[in-house]
Amino acid sequence: MVTAQAPHGSRSVTLTVADVVEETADARSIVFDTPAAFDYRPGQFLTLRIPSERTGSVARCYSLASSPHHDERPKVTVKRTADGYGSNWVCDNLAPGDTIEALPPSGLFTPADLDEDFLLLAAGSGITPVMSILKSALSEGVGKIALVYANRDERSVIFAGELRTLAAQYPRRLTVHHWLESIQGLPTVDQLATLVGPYRDHQAFVCGPGPFMDAVHKALEFSGFPRNRMHSELFKSLSGDPFADAPDLEISDAESASAASAVVSLDGETHTLDWPRQHTLVDIMLAKGIDVPYSCREGECGSCACTVLDGEVAMDNSKILDDEDLADGLILGCQARPVSDIVRIEF
Repeated sequence: MVTAQAPHGSRSVTLTVADVVEETADARSIVFDTPAAFDYRPGQFLTLRIPSERTGSVARCYSLASSPHHDERPKVTVKRTADGYGSNWVCDNLAPGDTIEALPPSGLFTPADLDEDFLLLAAGSGITPVMSILKSALSEGVGKIALVYANRDERSVIFAGELRTLAAQYPRRLTVHHWLESIQGLPTVDQLATLVGPYRDHQAFVCGPGPFMDAVHKALEFSGFPRNRMHSELFKSLSGDPFADAPDLEISDAESASAASAVVSLDGETHTLDWPRQHTLVDIMLAKGIDVPYSCREGECGSCACTVLDGEVAMDNSKILDDEDLADGLILGCQARPVSDIVRIEF
């Protein structure tokens, strides 16, 4: 019996495992009983607190493969990886009735409008957030959906039965292209471009291993997909402790005197804040009691991504953002500190 450790921070929720589903030989879905006020959007992820004998716990992010519009209970699907401590622990230990600590659902890999036409591209366990989007769009939207799903072989296809059922249920709206390395080899940029070309007016959502995502991005660009129609999800293991509450800020008179002014739009509300230059935007907003989205506070997950509309900031760590993201004004709130005297930001 696995029992969640004492909550590590005020944002934590305790989830009870309702079921464990063997998806493939090396992938399991963990289905949770829904706690009160557990809301999530298609494509978001959960951060689980995994026990560790060496460090007490580690934090790992797993996508919700369920749909908030289609499925009764939320679930994450976890695939074993070589030397993957978190994924192997989840697959080996969690059983119905167990509890585990989690942070609220987070992430920006989610459609703004489920009525759009979608091109979904996934490889391996990258299908998990894509499946959430697919089921949600079929259930609530009206558009057409094309899924390109790459795997090693037929036995590696996660959700194979569910995809067959959905394709039969929505024959006019859902098209599924399976790509099996055992038969077709690894997909090349040219081959992917041929597959995605007919869908260049769709919204493209991509999740999978780095080499697959690199090839897909090149194929999408070659096929003429606009930048604003390309959306990607890529997880990194978190090295810090996102479950701990942010520390109380001690702001000196000198820091206050030289603070920038920030005008921040979040969830339809506008906040005007003094922003001391030594502190990050997320920490300042938390200190002001504002429910800003964040998860890792290390610049590794993208949950706090926002856009600079006016002004300038500097960031300690922006590796998960590419040059085009930065050119578009995208920043990470947990890493951003003000450079200009006035900054306008939108979440």
